[in-house]
Amino acid sequence: MLVTLTIIRYPKKYIPFAVLAMAVHRLPLWFNKNISFYKLLGCGKNGTFDKHPDWQQWGILVVHDALAEAATFNAASHLNNLYGPFINKWLHFFNCETWTIFLEPIEGHGRWDGKEPFGSLAKQTNYNGLIATLTRATIRLNKLNAFWQNVAAASNEMAGAKGFVTSVGIGEMPYIKQATFSIWQSKEDMKAFAYQMHQHTAIIQKTRKENWYSEDMFVRFKPLKTIGTLNGSDPLAGKL
Repeated sequence: MLVTLTIIRYPKKYIPFAVLAMAVHRLPLWFNKNISFYKLLGCGKNGTFDKHPDWQQWGILVVHDALAEAATFNAASHLNNLYGPFINKWLHFFNCETWTIFLEPIEGHGRWDGKEPFGSLAKQTNYNGLIATLTRATIRLNKLNAFWQNVAAASNEMAGAKGFVTSVGIGEMPYIKQATFSIWQSKEDMKAFAYQMHQHTAIIQKTRKENWYSEDMFVRFKPLKTIGTLNGSDPLAGKL
């Protein structure tokens, strides 16, 4: 199994086509026999959960079941090989900037649309190198106000946390289905933020006590490789 997340930035003049892609790109992904799970995603403005979408930035997250090792993919052809010729030509035609990270799922729990798309994972492993995390949830409608009132403070803490590398806010549905993909220097740094930073710890406790989510998932990945840039640079340059 190989997981890829591609973050896509459209030139501002092509924003209508970025929105259209959320519908149009479903078919080629659905028909791709190498793909067992995919999500077309919008992005928030501040690298995490955000009420305000970044209309230029979008994402594709895919689980590939029958692909070669990440090391075999090159910059010239990776989008074609990962997502097929239609999506590849679309992104090139609209002069999109893309950044793709190749991932190996190693730990996690929870479900996404009732599925375990990354397989049955251990809750803990001995791995402690550079690590990526995906935290996603479907927020109950009667808990939306509580969720959004508490998110900003924790987001501000994450950006300044020890070992933080970068993050992207992604989501399937504005306000309701939200996720954060973040990268950390080590599992210890990630855990220190999750369980020792005051605001984040308080939110974790509230989500459990007040039952904010109808479904949630937390998965850790080993980053394998990156291709491309995001806002002009590779966030993991020199780290892999």
